[in-house]
Amino acid sequence: MKYYMVDTFTDEAFGGNPAGVCILDRKISPEIMQRIAKEHNLPETAFVLKEENKYSLRWFTPKFEIDLCGHATLASAFILMNYFYKDMEKVTFSTQSGIIKVVRDDNKYEMLLPIRKPIKIEITEDIKKLLGVTPYELYSSRDLIVVLSNEEEVTGYKPNYDNLMKLSKWLGIVITAKGKKSDFVSRYFCLELKDEDPVTGSSHCSLVPYWAERLGCTELYAQQLSERKGELYCKLECNCVKVAGCARIYMTGDINI
Repeated sequence: MKYYMVDTFTDEAFGGNPAGVCILDRKISPEIMQRIAKEHNLPETAFVLKEENKYSLRWFTPKFEIDLCGHATLASAFILMNYFYKDMEKVTFSTQSGIIKVVRDDNKYEMLLPIRKPIKIEITEDIKKLLGVTPYELYSSRDLIVVLSNEEEVTGYKPNYDNLMKLSKWLGIVITAKGKKSDFVSRYFCLELKDEDPVTGSSHCSLVPYWAERLGCTELYAQQLSERKGELYCKLECNCVKVAGCARIYMTGDINI
């Protein structure tokens, strides 16, 4: 099968979030998908299979399948539009999280993702102790969203994964604050993998509704401040969150199994 490695939410080599993309010509088992994802050991590997007028899309970390992954969706659209159908301007994916559409916009690829509005929760002493920081606000969605007072607190944060793992109610921990050169900044820590995700499109399903309400605007420029860094161009619509970014190819090849 054809295999591609794509750096997403960036136009620079070694930037953004790398994703593996496998273009399937036949169905393979989830067990094989998981073994491929583990073999390549990227944050996520996407598996794309054409089905009539849309594409089936699944995402796997090295350890488990997930229900939504923004950057690997962007990477999958990038590969289809640049390596298979160069006149393709939009693509529809069928996923565990429903139908996701991606539209080419010049050198960016815009995803229509589901809204996951976070719910404000109490800041308890136990949560503060496990986080190792005092939040300005705390919200719950798929992830625990920790709002901090400023960008410096986000860049300076050092996770203690032994403590964070005890917050197992959530898939990951997102820390966020108002940005200096962007509307907001964030970082994402994956509890299961005990690692920082370079750029997380799916977390913006919750971050964008929060920041749109707080800042009083629906179009937002976001930066994720991991070591690799990434840029996301976001828009809150009435029924979806639009998240756009650039992508660039890093590697092409074949998987022989």
